[in-house]
Amino acid sequence: MNIWNTTSDFILLGLFNHTGAHLFLFVMVLTIAFTSLVGNALMIFLIHQDAQLHTPMYFLLSQLSLMDMMLVCTVVPKMAADYLMGKKSISRAGCGLQILFLLTLAGGECFLLAAMSYDRYVAVCHPLRYPILMSWQLCLRMTMGSWFLGAADGIMQAAATLGFPFCGAHEIDHFFCEAPTLVRLACADTLVFEYVMYICCVLMLLVPISLILISYSLILAAVLQMHSREARKKAFTTCSSHLCVVGLFYGAAIFIYMRPKSYRSANHDKVVSAFYTIFTPVLNPIIYSLRNSEVKGALRKCMGQCAALNND
Repeated sequence: MNIWNTTSDFILLGLFNHTGAHLFLFVMVLTIAFTSLVGNALMIFLIHQDAQLHTPMYFLLSQLSLMDMMLVCTVVPKMAADYLMGKKSISRAGCGLQILFLLTLAGGECFLLAAMSYDRYVAVCHPLRYPILMSWQLCLRMTMGSWFLGAADGIMQAAATLGFPFCGAHEIDHFFCEAPTLVRLACADTLVFEYVMYICCVLMLLVPISLILISYSLILAAVLQMHSREARKKAFTTCSSHLCVVGLFYGAAIFIYMRPKSYRSANHDKVVSAFYTIFTPVLNPIIYSLRNSEVKGALRKCMGQCAALNND
């Protein structure tokens, strides 16, 4: 018999069991999360310190790194504490905050990636007009717009999700509070909310990814007209790397938020959610930044300055 209760905590069943194999996977996830935090923090530090990196492109990259760091911190510490201490409960307020921060950051990143693809399009296709087409004013507006749209989506979905009455054991078969998973526990008709959430996902996911695909299609068309074989190869490598990361992030998010309820599987949801909350953030500094010659130059300069200070 279902027990109606709107005040008790939720129980997160988690991602891992207490077995040898799962302990190994848990350590791997923690290592990846730590690497992500260090890599993204290093990117923010280098972009802040090196005057040559004070450009719209690198400012957008620093915002991406900030979002990725916050995304990892929203999910991993709670998951690790639950696994190590055996305490798997989370309050309604804590659950709401996780949904709020998660959707704010993931939604903001969707639009930020679209802004970054526009920046690359202007840099490749209109290099002489770059200061005009990608001015600091436009860059700041796109950044603020990304944060605002993400926050609006997060606030709306967190408030709507926690507005439902919940019954039963309050067990969430996940390692963090995610709106589609939590809605399954609701003791009310959620059809209208699911339609609204689907529309939000179309706006937050499909619109930005369409802009990204258009931008990179125009970039590839421009690359094909280049006479230098080396320039074409470099541009293709860069574009393919960017599209791989975008594909992983958007593919995982679309899989979680736009799939019909009848096709949902808790195990699949947990694995796919780990991709866009834990694994993709560690790829972004590698793909977008640390392979970049200007960033590597800034890193060498910073290391040289640290070595000089130690010698003194």
